[in-house]
Amino acid sequence: MLTLIGLGLNDEKDISIKGLEIVKKADIVYLENYTSKLQCSKQSLEKLYGKEIQLVEREVLENATAIISQAAYNTVAILIVGDVFSATTHISLFQEAKQKGIEVKVINNASVLNAIGITGLELYKFGKTTSIPFHESDTPLKVIKENFKLHTLCLLDLVPSENKFMESSEAIEKLKKSGFDTNTKVVVCAQLGSDNPTIIYTEAKNVKQLNKFPQCLIVPGDLHFMEKELLEYYKPKISV
Repeated sequence: MLTLIGLGLNDEKDISIKGLEIVKKADIVYLENYTSKLQCSKQSLEKLYGKEIQLVEREVLENATAIISQAAYNTVAILIVGDVFSATTHISLFQEAKQKGIEVKVINNASVLNAIGITGLELYKFGKTTSIPFHESDTPLKVIKENFKLHTLCLLDLVPSENKFMESSEAIEKLKKSGFDTNTKVVVCAQLGSDNPTIIYTEAKNVKQLNKFPQCLIVPGDLHFMEKELLEYYKPKISV
């Protein structure tokens, strides 16, 4: 059996009770190491879960024949930061296992796609999500323009295995090269789901380096008056 388990966004305690019970009984436990960053170490997970955990990179799960073969004769758990299906890699893994007749169970959890609700922006008013990569690309700005009056969630590139994470300020510079107006107001979020998330609502040109990861960037569309009221809480405080 193969079980895909969402870990949530913060630390080892965010796993569900159902997920934890499965991990404790599993023969083999993997942790994907590429979609996001937990605010705890692998060792913290192992201590609470009572299991040795093997880190796996994107390339392994994109070609997961060996892991799926293990699941034919063992109970295998794959721990995924956030929710199970926030990354297309995991959808492909689920599909491949099903095609090979492997029993697959899914344990969902929180992801950035719903954690952004803390900003006060209505989730149903978000358009297509885009990613801002380290390499140059015009796609993010195209998506923002296509969403028009809807909000746009921009996921920022990261390589956790190299401790490399994009700052929102860097993402804005990349958007600027494509023609983004930096007078546009944006919402910067860092470490959503943690005990101390950072949320800042300001003009893009005013966004500074935070040194706090992972981050995401939201470009709001048309705002309802209730959205405007809550965003006021996230405006930078001006010292007098």
